[in-house]
Amino acid sequence: MAVAVLSGILVLVVGGCVCVVWAARGGPRWVRGVAAVTLAVGELVRGAKSSGRSSGGQDDSSD
Repeated sequence: MAVAVLSGILVLVVGGCVCVVWAARGGPRWVRGVAAVTLAVGELVRGAKSSGRSSGGQDDSSD
């Protein structure tokens, strides 16, 4: 069951990326809509990923 869910997510991600490239080349209106949604979800994921980091942790640089 987990393989089916992950496969479905993978298909959605790849399809969204294809729509982004197609929209950049001047695709139809629905492709531009899917591309906009894909980019918005990507920004949300990026924001959630960066806000999940703790500022009190150690960094990689050692002096």
